[in-house]
Amino acid sequence: DPNNVQCKSKQIVFYLGHGNLHKNLFKPELVNSGDWKEVTEYKDINVLGLSLSDYYIQSPVTPREAYCELISHVFFGRKDNFISAEGLLASWAFWTPLLETLESRVFPRVYPGGVANGNLLNFQLRGHEVTFSHEAVVNVINPGAEDNFQVMQGKYRSSEMVSAWAQELVERLASDLLLAAEEAIREEGQFHLALSGGSSPVALLRALAINLYTFPWRNTHIWQVDERCVPHTESGSNFRSIHDLLLQHIRIPYFNIHPMPVHLTQRLCVEEDGGPTLYEKEIKKHVNNSSFHYILLGVGQDGHTASLFQDTKLENDEERLVILTESPIKPHQRMSLTFTAINKARRVGVLIMGKNKHELVSQLSRIKGESSKYPVTKVQPKSGTLIWYIDYDALLG
Repeated sequence: DPNNVQCKSKQIVFYLGHGNLHKNLFKPELVNSGDWKEVTEYKDINVLGLSLSDYYIQSPVTPREAYCELISHVFFGRKDNFISAEGLLASWAFWTPLLETLESRVFPRVYPGGVANGNLLNFQLRGHEVTFSHEAVVNVINPGAEDNFQVMQGKYRSSEMVSAWAQELVERLASDLLLAAEEAIREEGQFHLALSGGSSPVALLRALAINLYTFPWRNTHIWQVDERCVPHTESGSNFRSIHDLLLQHIRIPYFNIHPMPVHLTQRLCVEEDGGPTLYEKEIKKHVNNSSFHYILLGVGQDGHTASLFQDTKLENDEERLVILTESPIKPHQRMSLTFTAINKARRVGVLIMGKNKHELVSQLSRIKGESSKYPVTKVQPKSGTLIWYIDYDALLG
């Protein structure tokens, strides 16, 4: 089961023929076959998911030091153990065009693994060329520009995935947000965007503030996905981060900004103050059917998203849109949208960046459905779309 593989694949074998690769290959004819013996022991060892009995494996009858053997072949002129000059030149005919292609920024196809992505590797023979069957996997943005970039698309946890280097990925996400905003405003006259806290959205907020001059901020409403229970003026506040990186640099109406009410009557996140209820009423007042046009999420290394953690109890809050939660790290108290609110959204984007998230990305790819250990697996829009934005560092390590 490829979803249960616990290590990276170091090799992919392409078998061109009929049926499964199960000893259909011809048994190889070895030169000096008397020097080799077939390996039949080690029956409990598997290679690429198959037992050794499914392969033809030979080992030397008499083990020898590799360099001693090599020098012996040179001394006795045994050319059959070395690549010929003709073969070496032929290899250049293969590798030179490939390297030239890479220099022109045509990157190898990223394969995230899993059954859902099997079609990404399908290829076909056209004349004398081998091509991928699904050419639409690679999208080039602004092909005429000097800073053009490429992103790879595929499937991750049965949803669409976009992957690129960090900067290019952020630019793609910002572009997708612009398209979503223009579509929403064209249809409904306004765009409701909910932003998460944490480190992942920082680069995106900067890109939205600096690069997208045409973004329709006047018709955009900014909401929070989650907030720490600290005053909005403190550095640990998610709203403070949104303000410093984005809001102070754009022209957006004051009444289009909706910070979470964590600081009421001079107190922070006190249940009796009803902060979650106030925010929920505000959502229902402004957002049609409480369905945000776009919710942007990050993911912590422990698999939490928004401020919904492994120990967050939601059984009695299935209809709630906003709740108070407890974080395992300081500041402990948080306010957060619920999965009910998140899964009502038209579009949900999950942004994961950095090598420190690679192990998490690998673990999530092996999980089918929901897992209480990883709250982000509960992000499953009912009628909307989910897109994973994962940079190469997080995807490939």
